[in-house]
Amino acid sequence: MTQVKTVKPHEVLADVLSEDLDAVNTLIRTRMASEHAPRIPEVTAHLVEAGGKRLRPMLTLATARMCGYQGDNHVKLAATVEFIHTATLLHDDVVDESAQRRGRPTANLLWDNKSSVLVGDYLFARSFQLMVETGSLRVLDILANASATIAEGEVLQMTAATNLGTSEDIYLQVVRGKTAALFAAATEVGGVISERPESEITALRDYGDALGIAFQIADDLLDYQGNTANTGKNIGDDFRERKLTLPVIKAVAQATEAEREFWVRTIEKGRQEDCDLEHALDLMAKYQTLEATRKDALAWAETAHHALTALPEHPLRETLTDLASYVVARLN
Repeated sequence: MTQVKTVKPHEVLADVLSEDLDAVNTLIRTRMASEHAPRIPEVTAHLVEAGGKRLRPMLTLATARMCGYQGDNHVKLAATVEFIHTATLLHDDVVDESAQRRGRPTANLLWDNKSSVLVGDYLFARSFQLMVETGSLRVLDILANASATIAEGEVLQMTAATNLGTSEDIYLQVVRGKTAALFAAATEVGGVISERPESEITALRDYGDALGIAFQIADDLLDYQGNTANTGKNIGDDFRERKLTLPVIKAVAQATEAEREFWVRTIEKGRQEDCDLEHALDLMAKYQTLEATRKDALAWAETAHHALTALPEHPLRETLTDLASYVVARLN
């Protein structure tokens, strides 16, 4: 029997928005060019053309079309969102000393940290040029605030990452900063340039926020139970990098004194030994923290679903609803 391939929501979006996405990709290639510094397009192309889903720019394109926008500013804003995202990835890989992203060597490994940081700065500058070209102070305010929030979230994560006192509330604050802020801005600006009622703009922002949180929680969970071929990461990379993500935070909160000593040694002090990952997984299984984390991701996906009910019916509204379900369906 021939197996029927299920079309994923982001693939549906990519098909429906194909012309707009082509325009975004063309604009990205044009704006990442540099007459005087060829290193910039080299580094940027390595990451931008690495086969990412373009999820964040698609959210801007989809929400603008769903809201009936007529014009070309949605293309500029989608490119802006992708530039901001790419800049943060370049900086993140330097901070995390990463060697691989999406199954490929990172830019800082192929070139150096200085190139990654400076090209990331260049992309942030390009993103602000594109924002200004829309002529909307409100759009500029939304995306500038998102950029600041992302940086704030990254700094908070750096200070909280190996601190066993990090609570679920602080974790959520980090996630809202480093991930959900850009999702929320990407969806909100689609409503703003379409001049939709404030209630709909708020609903779009709430959808992006909840989608981003569900997305990040699912990603953190996949680090402990995902498929390396699909995620591009090895099981337990976050543990080896001493990152306190939600499954571990939940386990630490319930730990006995001896178990807490294990977390102190492996996460706070970074003294990891053979079989520590297996013991960490055993502790997460003991307290069912992976399942509890999965339920949190599902709850945020449901929040995203609910936010969209404030918007008029539209085929893209259904696809965006499916997308929220898909980001957590990856956990099955």
